[in-house]
Amino acid sequence: MILLPSGKSIRILGIDPGLRITGFGVIEKNGSQLTYLGSGCVITEKSGLPDRLKTILDGLNEIILQHQPEQVAVEQVFVNINPKSTLLLGQARGAAISAAVLHELSVYEYTALQIKQSVVGNGHARKEQVQEMVMRLLRLGERPRPDAADALACAICHAHGGTGLLALSVRNHLKRGSCL
Repeated sequence: MILLPSGKSIRILGIDPGLRITGFGVIEKNGSQLTYLGSGCVITEKSGLPDRLKTILDGLNEIILQHQPEQVAVEQVFVNINPKSTLLLGQARGAAISAAVLHELSVYEYTALQIKQSVVGNGHARKEQVQEMVMRLLRLGERPRPDAADALACAICHAHGGTGLLALSVRNHLKRGSCL
């Protein structure tokens, strides 16, 4: 169970890792109130894998320094048909987690099913449904782009943990020095 301090606001960075586009979203939770603080994407150039991973690490490092989150929620990698793509995505996710642990932040992991269930109420919701619910929950003037919406949804899922739609328990809490 996620324990969020009672009566204290907490800033959460959500990350949707990707090798080409890594989405990020920052929200603040104060009681049951969620406040949008920012979102966007870290976009990598078509270059070698080490350069792309450095871009992700550097980009998220800047975002962490700018927004000062206290906790980080990251979408877990799903295994798809192409094992090479899955491995590459896992490396992008590793760069994202590295950025968080370099700042000694707690990292929480959620599956796409958990995120969609928490935000939309349907674990098999379409991207457009996630974008629409993120826009409504955070009272945004327009839909965020898909990668940013997924990252914001991940942050919202974490914020709902323990008190949200599903009272999600977090089994995969990563701390510095623990095994993945």
